[in-house]
Amino acid sequence: MLWQAMASMRDLGRLHEIASILIRYGFGDLVRRLGLATPLEKAGRALHWRDAEALAHLPPASRARRILEELGPTFIKLGQVLATRVDLFDQEWIDEFSKLLDRAPAVPYTEIRHQLIEDLGAPPEEIFAEFDPVPMAAASIGQVHRARLADGTRVVVKVRRPGIRPTIEADLRWLAKLAELAESEHSELASFHPAEVVRQLAQSLRRELDYTNECRNAERIATRFADYADQDDSSTGDPGEPPIIVIPRVHWQWVAERVCVQEFIDGTPGRDLAAVDKAGLDRRLLARRGARAVLKMIVEDGFFHADPHPGNIFYLPGNRIAFIDFGMMGRLTEERRDQLIRLLVGLVRDDPSLVAEVLMDWTGGGPVDEAGLILEIQAFVDQYHGVPLKQLNLGAMLSDLVNLLRQHRLSLPVDLALLIKAFISLEGMGHELDPDFDMVGEAMPMVEKAMRRRYTPKAVLRRTWKTAGEALTLLAGLPNDLSRLLRAARRGRLEIHIDVTHLRRVGNQLDRAANRITIGIVVAALIIGSSIVMTVPGGPKLFGLPFFGLLGFLIASIGGIWLLISIWRTRKEE
Repeated sequence: MLWQAMASMRDLGRLHEIASILIRYGFGDLVRRLGLATPLEKAGRALHWRDAEALAHLPPASRARRILEELGPTFIKLGQVLATRVDLFDQEWIDEFSKLLDRAPAVPYTEIRHQLIEDLGAPPEEIFAEFDPVPMAAASIGQVHRARLADGTRVVVKVRRPGIRPTIEADLRWLAKLAELAESEHSELASFHPAEVVRQLAQSLRRELDYTNECRNAERIATRFADYADQDDSSTGDPGEPPIIVIPRVHWQWVAERVCVQEFIDGTPGRDLAAVDKAGLDRRLLARRGARAVLKMIVEDGFFHADPHPGNIFYLPGNRIAFIDFGMMGRLTEERRDQLIRLLVGLVRDDPSLVAEVLMDWTGGGPVDEAGLILEIQAFVDQYHGVPLKQLNLGAMLSDLVNLLRQHRLSLPVDLALLIKAFISLEGMGHELDPDFDMVGEAMPMVEKAMRRRYTPKAVLRRTWKTAGEALTLLAGLPNDLSRLLRAARRGRLEIHIDVTHLRRVGNQLDRAANRITIGIVVAALIIGSSIVMTVPGGPKLFGLPFFGLLGFLIASIGGIWLLISIWRTRKEE
C-alpha cells in the first residue's frame, strides 16, 4: 500500500535513509509493520537488518529523540510539535521531545552569498555598513548573521539554508502518506492522531520556511504591546519611558521568503540565571512581568507566543523583557476563550457536568463513556476544589486534566494543546526565576476581568444579537434547503455519504482479490490456448515443439508463480 502511495521515485532515497536509521536504533519491527521495507525491496535497495546498534539500555523515549535528531530538520520540528501534544504523550516523552534543540552546522558564507544577493537586491557589503560572514547561530532551517546599518543600528540577518525546501517537502509528502496508513491499518496508533499531527507539522514548517510570516507575527505582537504598562509596578506606558516588553523591530525593506532583517537584542539570555544575578536584575519582578505579558497575549489578545522557553527570552536593564523567534504562534478565537471561562466557572462552582460539556466540545464529541468521564471529572474537581490559590499548582492541574483526557482516548485541538504547553513552560520558567512564583495568583486577576467582561450587558447583548442573527439566517435558508432536498428525492438523486475508514481497507482487499481472479482466468486461458496450439501442425518449432505453444505455457507458468507468491505473502502478513 505504501508503494502505491509514494508520490514518485524521487522520495525513495530519503525513505531508505529513514528506514536505515530506524533499524539501527532497534525499530526494525516498526519498519516492517508500517510497510517501509516493501517499496525499498521492490526498488532493489537493501536494508541491513542486522546492523542495529546495542541501544536496548536506552528508554524508548530517548531512542525516539535521538532518531529525530539524526533524521534532520523536518523531524526535529516534528519532535518540537510533539512536545506540545501533552494530551497525547506521557510526561517522559514530552520531556525527551523538549530536549530537541534546533542546531546544525553553519552553511559557509560562500554558499549563501548568491542567495542573499537575489533576496536583498544587492551584495550584503553594499547594503550594510558591517556584515559578519561568520554566523552567530545556526539551525536546521536557517542561520543568523550580525550586521550594522548605515545609521549605526545593530541588526541580525536571518538566512534560510539553500535547498532546504525540497528536502522538507519530500519528507512531508511521505509522512502524510505514512500517517494515513498508520491511522487506517493500526488501531493502536490511531489514538495518537498521526494524520492530525502531520498536518500540524506541515502547517508549522511551511510557515517557518517563509520568514515574512515570522515578521508579521512579531509586528502584530509589538502593536499589542505598544502602550503596555505592567500592573502593580512603576511602569506607566508613557511614550518617553522604555518599553517593559521589547519585540525586535522588523526592517521590512529587507524581508523576503528566504531572508529577514530584525533589530539585534543585546541582553542577558534567559537560560543564564547567573548572568541575571550578576547584572543586578530582580528575578521576582522578571518572573511576574514575563508571566503577565504572556497571559495578556493569551487572555486578552488571543494571539500568543507558543514557545516561551528561556531560549526565546532576553532580560534587559531595568528588568525589561525581550521576546524573540515568533515562528510558532498560538491563536485562540473568542469562542475558545469563552469555553475556557466556562471551564473555570465549572471548576469554581463544582459543576462536573459543565466541565465535561466543555471537554466534549474540545475533543469533538467522539465515542466516549460520558458517565465514566463525568465521574472522573468529579474526582478531579473535588481534588482542587477549595484549595487556596497560592497552594494551587497550575502545571500539575493541567497535567492531571490532560492525563484524564488521554485515559479516555480524547485529544485536544491544536490551539489548546499549544496553550497548555505554553502555560506549563511559563510556570516552569517562573519557578526557575523565583521559587515562590505564584502562577495562579498572576493569572486569576486577568481571568476574573475577562469573566466580568463576558457578563456585562453589552457583551450579553452582542452574543444574543449574534445568536439571533445566525438563527434568522438558518430560518431564511430553510425553505430553499427543503425545496432542494425534495427535488433531489423526487428525481431519485438523493445521496447519503458515509465515510467509514475501514471500508477503504476492505475495498483494497476486494481490488486485490479481483486482480488475482483476473490473473487466474488469463493463466487458465493461456494453458487451454497453448494446448490447442500444440496440436496444430506447422509454424515455427523449438526443441521440436510449436514455439507459440511453448511461449504460452511459459507466460502461464510465470503468471501462476506470481499468483502463488502473492497468496503466500498475504497469508504471511496476516
